[in-house]
Amino acid sequence: MKYFTSVIFMISLLLSSSITFAAQKDGVRIKNLGRIDGVRDNLLVGYGLITGLAGTGDTRRSRSTLQSVSNLLQDLGVNVSSDDVNSRNVAAVTVTATLPPFTRGGDKLDVNVSSMGDARSLHGGTLLLTALYGPDRKIHALAQGQLVVGGYKFELNGNSVQKNHPTSGTVAAGALVESSITTTVMKEGEFIHFLLNSPDYTTSDRVVEKVNAAFPASRAKAVDAGRIKIKVPESEKDNLVRFIARIENLSVPPDQSSKIVVNEKTGTVVSGGDVRISQVNVSHGNIKVVINTEYLVSQPNAGYINRGRNAGRTVVVPQTDIEVEEDLVQNISLQEGASVADLVASLNKIKTTTRDMISILQGIKRAGALHAELIIQ
Repeated sequence: MKYFTSVIFMISLLLSSSITFAAQKDGVRIKNLGRIDGVRDNLLVGYGLITGLAGTGDTRRSRSTLQSVSNLLQDLGVNVSSDDVNSRNVAAVTVTATLPPFTRGGDKLDVNVSSMGDARSLHGGTLLLTALYGPDRKIHALAQGQLVVGGYKFELNGNSVQKNHPTSGTVAAGALVESSITTTVMKEGEFIHFLLNSPDYTTSDRVVEKVNAAFPASRAKAVDAGRIKIKVPESEKDNLVRFIARIENLSVPPDQSSKIVVNEKTGTVVSGGDVRISQVNVSHGNIKVVINTEYLVSQPNAGYINRGRNAGRTVVVPQTDIEVEEDLVQNISLQEGASVADLVASLNKIKTTTRDMISILQGIKRAGALHAELIIQ
């Protein structure tokens, strides 16, 4: 098991190193490094009802569901008080969807549905017509359709069988966009702003250099580590899509800051970038303490059992045996400029577990010899 975990750790490092090398050699498309300012998703939310449930909907404790059913029936011309509603085939739900940029009226979206009340399962339900609102409180889409849960829950005589989460599901292409989304990418009538996913001064400078080399008239300028201001030449304003597409397809080698991500729960260590270690000595050893307790029963002789206050009684006597095993201390010496891969190779020689590697990395970081950001999850 120790060997298997170490192999996984080494593979992670090798993959990280190969990816970094490939990115530095061939570069990455600017399109994959960020996005144009103004091009973004929009979040929608609504409140609706699921009908057609087989007695697994909300109970009478969910007063909002009863009131919603009453209001729905009144809108349909049926006058029923909420006190007269007594059905477990209906459930109140929240409906959410993501509205992508450049969406036009009539486009369809997938919607997510989740229960708000005490419904046991939404399996087999149908979402009734639901208005989806944006942050501006305007209706941007209408949702309706058959719900796909991907799970179930059945109960009988106190027994229950459940798979996945039956109180949430999706309606594929269940929302119809009502109005087109206006996306503005031009700033001040002549500029576009490119935003890096991971702000970095070096990467930002490289993008500026690449864009200016391909389009001298753009006069690209890095506003900060994450924003690049690009002027749209007069000759390109009539064909802005083509101009942005040509910029997005330029290749730039992104710079990576040195980071080591440690997940202490799973024992996973991932190294990214060119992580270097200064000259350092590491001593590592384990102490194993084993405590065995055996409980013995002390039984008095028959002559002492019935003697009143001086009568003997049966007692339990614990006997504890403590053993201490201490491994020999293993020493590792790393020279100036050694990498994390060199450290791992040295630790593997002394058969160090991944969790011990995490402790060693933390110690090296505290000693100031690890030149990378150590992120512990």
